[in-house]
Amino acid sequence: MRLVFLAGACPLEKDGTTAAVGDYAGQAAKCIETLREALREVGATLEDVVNTRVLVASSQRSDLVAVWEIVKDAFGDHDVPSTLMGVTVLGYEDQLVEIEAIAAVSD
Repeated sequence: MRLVFLAGACPLEKDGTTAAVGDYAGQAAKCIETLREALREVGATLEDVVNTRVLVASSQRSDLVAVWEIVKDAFGDHDVPSTLMGVTVLGYEDQLVEIEAIAAVSD
């Protein structure tokens, strides 16, 4: 078994632009897509994730909830321990959401 620490999945398009500008749920969905791609690269899936940290650039609980609903739906019955937190700002222009993850992958 190996642990894989994934850098924050960001809502970026292939050309580097930020996806779903102004849309918390849309950015969360793009982050999940990015996270799935990164996991696939190491031979893992969302089922292998053992912890997440979900960062939302907002002080409004409703924005955090909108993001959380997308994350929860993506993980389905795999109720992974997670931290959901509002932050002041994220690194990319117009970025509202970032999802960090740790996966435990069987070799």
